Amino acid sequence: MLKITGICLSLAILGTAGAGWWFYEHLNGNINSISLDGKGGTEKADAFGRTPINILVMGSDGRTSAEDCKLGGGCSRTGVQTGSNADVEMVVHISADRSNATVMSIPRDTMAHVPACRNAADGQSTGGYYGQINSALQYGPACQVATVHQLTGIPIDHFVKLDFSGVVKMSDAVGGVPVCVSDNVYDTYSHLKLSKGTHTLKGVAALEFVRSRHGFGDGSDLGRTVSQHIFLSSMIRKFKSAGTLTDPSAVYGLADAATKALTVDDGLGSVKQLISLAADVSKVPTKRMSFTTMQTAPDPANNDRVVVGSGAQALFSTISNDQSLTTGSGDKSTAAAATGKAAAPAVPASRIAVTVENGTGVTGRASSVATALTDQGFSPATTTANAPSSSAATRLDYGSGQEDEAKTVAKALGLPSSHLRQGSGPGLVLVIGGDWPSGTSYPASASAPADTQAAVSNAHAQTADQAKTCAKVSPYRTVSLNGVAMTPAQAYAAATDRPDSDH
Repeated sequence: MLKITGICLSLAILGTAGAGWWFYEHLNGNINSISLDGKGGTEKADAFGRTPINILVMGSDGRTSAEDCKLGGGCSRTGVQTGSNADVEMVVHISADRSNATVMSIPRDTMAHVPACRNAADGQSTGGYYGQINSALQYGPACQVATVHQLTGIPIDHFVKLDFSGVVKMSDAVGGVPVCVSDNVYDTYSHLKLSKGTHTLKGVAALEFVRSRHGFGDGSDLGRTVSQHIFLSSMIRKFKSAGTLTDPSAVYGLADAATKALTVDDGLGSVKQLISLAADVSKVPTKRMSFTTMQTAPDPANNDRVVVGSGAQALFSTISNDQSLTTGSGDKSTAAAATGKAAAPAVPASRIAVTVENGTGVTGRASSVATALTDQGFSPATTTANAPSSSAATRLDYGSGQEDEAKTVAKALGLPSSHLRQGSGPGLVLVIGGDWPSGTSYPASASAPADTQAAVSNAHAQTADQAKTCAKVSPYRTVSLNGVAMTPAQAYAAATDRPDSDH
């Protein structure tokens, strides 16, 4: 969704250069942005100074306007409401080299620890609690980001939030999204009603499809995440197809609808920033865009809830380590190899001096690592110091033209190349972080690439180029019509008086 928005904004602006400043300011004025306040952590640059992008895409169930009340229902007694939950949560990862992407859905029924948060918009706050993960949005988007970051360990530097009306506006603006269903389906809860086969969904019908949790899979939120991946993959393919973005009026309508539909963090709070993002993500081919769902297990305390399951930590690690999932074989991909240990360039250690800073709070850490370097023949000019502040992750900053020297240091210490980055000043500065509390060689377990085979196991993995994939209609009695439990296909046959959603 974010990729599409960015591409359309970029082409819309370039294609209407004659309209110029007014168009740019109009779209800028549409965007609603909120600060993340650093609650999502910080991305690590790779050996070439390139940084991955992680975005939390949220679909809000809020009935905060008359329009959303009409679309979502449930306001007959309460009226327009103030709170909302993040019923859709997807971590969108764009690799540092922009060669691949991973989209990981987190089911809304996942139980998690919500940290202490305060919503700057309305002052609502919490001291922290254990509860359903989607409830964190009640304390603001930054709280939802902090909760996902805490659960997964994945640094998240941006967010995008859409509500019911936003999905309708977007699907109308793109002219509809083709989707396929494996059987006749009538979800009496989301009101989605479609015959077996392929349909192009617009507006309310598109909203019914992405909201349907009783129509697909086992009738839970797990099945809904898979059908949402099918919807988004189709939308991405449509925008990459020839001719989709050649109509200036259509592109303007989409750009206008998209900027009105989104709430974003202030790092994406301008058209210029979205264009910059679009230039990066447009490089990723659909065959290297992986869609997955976080592995879960039943919550022992509540049959209607789930907890993080086996394999999820491997999936989290592939995203944190900037590894591609497109091979699905467990072999290291190009992206995974970038997290391996740096190769030894031809720069003699005797010519390299390092400033080793202790960012752990453990007395003597900088001194022990510095001694290990000099014992390996590095310059006796190597010095130690305390880091200005504590650091969770070890990093090696290098000055302009000193990348080869940094790689020599990294190889000597067993430090992965993903921990290297170009700094703002000259020289080499090694900050020892909390991920390296002891020893003089970086922990192998911390530097090892994640098992990509484990990461995709039971994660419903698919890629965006799989055009023939149909959403699997649930074979169970997950819906009810006139008080009778039925399968979605049985409900379709019985509801002869209700038109299909695409009619």
